[in-house]
Parts: sequence; C-alpha cells; structure tokens
Amino acid sequence: MHVLLFGTTGMVGQGVLRECLLDPRVEKVLSIGRSKSGQQHPKFEEVDIRDFDSLDLTAYDACFFCLGVSSAGMSEDDYRRVTYDLTLDVAKKIATPRMTFIYVSGAGTDSTERGRTMWARVKGATENALLKLPLEAAYMFRPGVIQPLHGIKSRTTSYRVLYAITWPLLPVLKRMLPKYVTTTEQVGRAMINVAANGAPKTILESEDINRL
Repeated sequence: MHVLLFGTTGMVGQGVLRECLLDPRVEKVLSIGRSKSGQQHPKFEEVDIRDFDSLDLTAYDACFFCLGVSSAGMSEDDYRRVTYDLTLDVAKKIATPRMTFIYVSGAGTDSTERGRTMWARVKGATENALLKLPLEAAYMFRPGVIQPLHGIKSRTTSYRVLYAITWPLLPVLKRMLPKYVTTTEQVGRAMINVAANGAPKTILESEDINRL
C-alpha cells in the first residue's frame, strides 16, 4: 500500500506516520506539507505542498488527511478556508476510483451543518463534501480525547499544557471511558486497517477506532 500523508508534523500525523513505518502493509509514505518532520526511513519521502500540483499521485492507494487547526480565535470564514477549502482542494485533485481518503474530523462534528458550534458545522460540511467525491471510499475519523504515546507531542502550546496536566489521568479515563478516549497509536493502526480492509461504516468514533 502506498500512502499520502498530510499533517505529518502534528500530533495525530506523527502517530499515524509511526504506525505506517512499522506496518509491513505500507510500502511507501509520501508526506506533503509546509514543514519537514525530520524523519528518515527507507519508505518515507517528504515534499513541499507547493509542489503538490506537479506530483504524479496515480500510484497511491490511500490518503491520510491529519491536517487541522484549532478554531480558537478564528472567524468562521477563516476557519472554513483552512478546514473546508484546503481539504476539498486536496481531495478533489486526488479523487480517483482507487483512492481511499481518511479524514481526521472530531467528536461532536455536526453532520447537519446547522448547529450552534462553528467548528462542528464546518467539520460537518467538510465530511459531507468528502463523502460525495468519486473516491473508492471515504472515512471520517471522529476521535475524542487522544492520548499521545511514544514521545509524541502536540505542536499547539495550549494542548501541550493540557496534556501535561492531565497525563496521569488519561490511562484511567481510557479504561473508564473507552467510547471517548483513544491513542495516537490506535488512530494510526485503525487508519491502516481501514485503508487495507474497509470498515462497516463511514463515520468512526473513538470506540470504533479502538476496535479497529
């Protein structure tokens, strides 16, 4: 399996990349972004997103789209440009009958696109648009709390502080609330499993991710 990976330097993207490099089913990973991850591996390659339009992506089987930003302090128009417009621009360019697209959304995403919470509406609109594209398959991952493992850290300062404070509680919460807590490792493994074998439904919550 040849995989395109967006958001490699983020917390989720780091976890997904780790699992891809460990899994023998993944033969090649092409990371597309604005900053380098610093990773070196025989089956890993990085290119600048500015070169995206010139890439030949016909040999790739799956796209793991882990790119995202916090909506804090952003207007809906700005958040939509980063979240909806960028995601759909990428997805439309790689939409082929052999491509599986997996999008990291979030728990609480609003599929009706009419709720009061801005980020949930925009994420819902993004999910709905992706599901209409001519892809082999599209899956929406909606993790709740994600426990970072193996030294992985969020690039967002506020998240790093929050994880530092709650770190001792996360394993307990995961045991008590498996429906709402997952790990970077489980997200990565689930993405690979879904790309390889499919899933019984297109929207996958934390509980579903943990089963995969």
